[in-house]
Amino acid sequence: MTMLGRNAARLGAALLTLLSAAAIAQQDDAMSGHAMTGMDAKHDMSTPSESSALDVSRERLSEGKLFRVVIADAPEPIAINALHRWTLQLSTPDGQPVDGAMIAIDGGMPAHDHGLPTAPRMTEALGEGRYLIEGMKFQMPGHWTVTFDITTDAGSDSATFNLML
Repeated sequence: MTMLGRNAARLGAALLTLLSAAAIAQQDDAMSGHAMTGMDAKHDMSTPSESSALDVSRERLSEGKLFRVVIADAPEPIAINALHRWTLQLSTPDGQPVDGAMIAIDGGMPAHDHGLPTAPRMTEALGEGRYLIEGMKFQMPGHWTVTFDITTDAGSDSATFNLML
């Protein structure tokens, strides 16, 4: 057998060993209820069925139902690696504009356990319950959340939005 033939035989044996080990690991994972995906659950991206189950609407009541919150002016689709300016519309649940609010913004990618790459903030009260939010940025596609913490004379509440980019 030539040197080339021996190397090919060794490579074939090594590949067979590797494939056997992978098959055994996959079988063990299947028996334990885990799929062999190459990523643990923390880093797994949402599947289409999980993504479609998320509420990705741009309007909702705040957690304590003090405010109706609308992302009124955000680009669609939301571009990756670009700074965005959004208009946030606040009203009472019955539709009356809420002026004089302080708004803090937080968010991140739940599957990757990291926050936003920027520090967005409310930069201007535009009147009639509208607020300018500047500095929104997302550096990769996937499931993001953005939370608006709202404080007014009527009380404090928050609204979290799911975004699929």
